[in-house]
Amino acid sequence: MAQVRLRNITKHYSDTKVIHGIDLDVQDGEFMVFVGPSGCGKSTLLRMIAGLEDITDGELLIAGQRANDIPPAKRGLAMVFQSYALYPHMSVYDNMAFSLKMAGQKKQQVDEAVQQAAQILQISHLLLRKPKDLSGGQRQRVAIGRAIVRQPKLFLFDEPLSNLDASLRVQMRIELSRLHQELKTTMIYVTHDQVEAMTLGQRIVVFNAGKIEQLGTPLELYERPANLFVAGFLGAPKMNFLSAEVMALTDGRAQLRLIDGSNLTLPVQEAQIQAGDTLTLGIRAEQLSLPLEKHQSAATHILNLNVDFVEHLGDASVIYGRLENDQQSLAMKLSSEVCATLPALKPGSRIAVMMPLSRCHLFDASGQACRRWTS
Repeated sequence: MAQVRLRNITKHYSDTKVIHGIDLDVQDGEFMVFVGPSGCGKSTLLRMIAGLEDITDGELLIAGQRANDIPPAKRGLAMVFQSYALYPHMSVYDNMAFSLKMAGQKKQQVDEAVQQAAQILQISHLLLRKPKDLSGGQRQRVAIGRAIVRQPKLFLFDEPLSNLDASLRVQMRIELSRLHQELKTTMIYVTHDQVEAMTLGQRIVVFNAGKIEQLGTPLELYERPANLFVAGFLGAPKMNFLSAEVMALTDGRAQLRLIDGSNLTLPVQEAQIQAGDTLTLGIRAEQLSLPLEKHQSAATHILNLNVDFVEHLGDASVIYGRLENDQQSLAMKLSSEVCATLPALKPGSRIAVMMPLSRCHLFDASGQACRRWTS
């Protein structure tokens, strides 16, 4: 296993700066996921850790050793790419054994390593086949097996599942999670898929424009996003955002007026805002519900939604609509059982929606979270 430490890591291409002073610690045996939109720098940073990209400035430590100038082959790591990069003329066995043979290992050692990796990945019955005879998921297992046989102290994965169909991606996520539990090796995994990030990562780093927006466990990022970017990036559908004007501040609580003219009160960090500021209120689609009683409690707020579209997903339905005086779409996710109790919803219909105040987020004009969370 290996701890990875990044200290003020930067990357320039000529005059273009793509990585902006990254500080990060990956613990021994941890499964860490880098997630973010295309072009945010996550793959570039992974390639810098692998030694495939030069580090412009800063310090990279792997297992306590400065690795900036260590060649990739001597860093004690293995990388699995988006493309399987298998040798088409070789069998699965030979593909997995290739690096060990090139390193001069004895035939018996090579065979033991390949057989053990194949057993872990459940591909022992495929060892004599050529890559053209394998499915996408099987090819990806072979690519991972080729990395396992080297017994690295660090695994790097660069969007390894993006070429697979939806069902295979689910299956491979389970396999990767099981693999980490068995090998107990440090793994860094890059993806733009938030579902992969949330299901695989023990901790997640959210990247944007070459910077870290937030680092934390999946639930920490989902329930306590540090800013608008993280709040909007994680979650499907994405978090709903509503404009809210601060009417008054009293004892750490802000009286807010929404775009539809309704009022509510939420605890805030007073040092960050003042009366007259315009904030963004966030609420996730699955946290909205239908009013269970005629009179709402003090812990909820009722919104009137003009329905635009209903998306049926089988186990759930997502209702999209707009508030009065607001053209921005609002989404509410309900179970299929609840939706079955509703009269037929169609564009133009109007429904009441209950918003729990305890689940609301607040963000200031700069996009930073300013809600004071209480237990």
